[in-house]
Amino acid sequence: MEQRLGVIGLVVKGRENICDALNAALSDYGHMIVGRMGIPYRERGVLVITLIVDGNTDELGALSGKLGSLPGVTTKVALTKAGK
Repeated sequence: MEQRLGVIGLVVKGRENICDALNAALSDYGHMIVGRMGIPYRERGVLVITLIVDGNTDELGALSGKLGSLPGVTTKVALTKAGK
């Protein structure tokens, strides 16, 4: 299956309630995460996380689905073909 390079954006509301589950999910798929940045947006009461990912579409879909199924988490995915 073809590898894809991309970005997964997360907006997290109520992070205190799900931080353990969120970190566990990120750890489970850590082999695909190239980089991670998280910034609290206090004025809106959310946490914004960006993940740079590299994996096949099935793996990336599973990661995005798992993250998006957490309460208070919204995800968006942008993928491109990774040229080598």
